[in-house]
Amino acid sequence: MPKRSKTPRGVKKKGGSDGKTNNRKNSVKTSTPSSSKMKSRTGLFAPTNTPIQNKAANNMYPPVPNVCFVTGGTGLCGLRLVEMLVERGAKKVISFDIVPPPPHAWKHKRIEWRVGDITNVNDLVEASKGVDCVWHLAAAVGPFHPTELYDKINYQGTLNVIEACKINGIKKLVMSTSPSTRMDGSDLDGVRTTDLPKLPMKSYLQAYAGSKARGELAARNANDGENFFTVAVAPHQVYGPRDNLFLPNVLESYGGGTLRCFTCARTGYGKNKVCFTFVDNYCHGLIISERVLYKNSPALGKFYIVTDGATHPYKEGYAYLWELINETGKYMGFPEIKDKVPYPSWLLMPLAYVMDYVGWAIGKKMKLNPFNINMLTMHRWFRIDSAVEDLQYQPIISYDDGWKDTLEWFKQNWLPKYNNDDGTGASSAKNKTPFGTVAGSTLAKIHIQSIGVHKNQK
Repeated sequence: MPKRSKTPRGVKKKGGSDGKTNNRKNSVKTSTPSSSKMKSRTGLFAPTNTPIQNKAANNMYPPVPNVCFVTGGTGLCGLRLVEMLVERGAKKVISFDIVPPPPHAWKHKRIEWRVGDITNVNDLVEASKGVDCVWHLAAAVGPFHPTELYDKINYQGTLNVIEACKINGIKKLVMSTSPSTRMDGSDLDGVRTTDLPKLPMKSYLQAYAGSKARGELAARNANDGENFFTVAVAPHQVYGPRDNLFLPNVLESYGGGTLRCFTCARTGYGKNKVCFTFVDNYCHGLIISERVLYKNSPALGKFYIVTDGATHPYKEGYAYLWELINETGKYMGFPEIKDKVPYPSWLLMPLAYVMDYVGWAIGKKMKLNPFNINMLTMHRWFRIDSAVEDLQYQPIISYDDGWKDTLEWFKQNWLPKYNNDDGTGASSAKNKTPFGTVAGSTLAKIHIQSIGVHKNQK
């Protein structure tokens, strides 16, 4: 990983009656309320946890609701959220998703895996009876879905969640959202959430962002401050073990030899700053957000971003994107892209428009498109002051530990499959994803979600 200016050394307890955790200078701190409100350790750990995840899970945290409901509970964040709610003492956690749980999912007696369609309000009503709080994560994510899916899942699906909450008398909703809802293509160089554009915007960079913005706004506006309480929380560039979107797409292009550093004069020729959120940190932010859902809370109906914060290589809260990508490929044993001729944005952008047209003409989603070129060359990092102040958020796993954990997991679990499981490194052509196409694991999820929507439309 890139050299950090100051490296955290883990979570340590702080003396005193406030129950907060502390560490050395520029440490990872776990925000907790007074000791009288602390929840004892459960001793429960998801069987797929890494040692670093177990270490963080073994800390003391505030209590969670008895019965929890998670939409999108089989995705990267949803799956880990289900696990962490159980680890923190929930008596029952209902995972609601359009697909069954993956084979590695935790088969614990406190977890109920429900298969249902978020575009069908009756499915939601039936599955969420007796629930104390809903965490809404189900979404058509990224730029690769068929256009018609976005509003159906991200906007109408959110309206269905709100309706189900009201029918079943559920008073708390934590909405998972995205910073892309407020992006207009300009650099975001250390921006605070309070400085971002207000929703709705006049236009959005992609269909996903627009649909997600409409869903978020509906959830926040549904907050009445008396009987129904909502808050919206976003990560930025989530990563972690079991990721099936961000890293697989990057690594398949990297391993296939087609990836190069994208450069832009405006951001220092490959020095664009980006912030990241380890999956456990995001789920921690979602979990503690439930605790601010009460009458007269300053967080009601608001939008927050949570990241790895000051534990990034640069304590302001960012890393250099292409340094990270280079180190990621290097860890897998691939040739370093820093030694290859970079692609300047002035060359890439015209090609991206051509590829966008070609993709439209042949009915395929292409990675090389104007949106992705912009995302890979612009500054995208946010300050998390508002989340720290209102949600009492701090990352529970540092950037250094999170990335080491993630890369080791991918080396042990993803790389052998990429190498045909024979240990020779001789990947077949089918495994080397061309730069213009989408990773196979991403396409599989898109296909399943498409089927679910189309069935509901009939």
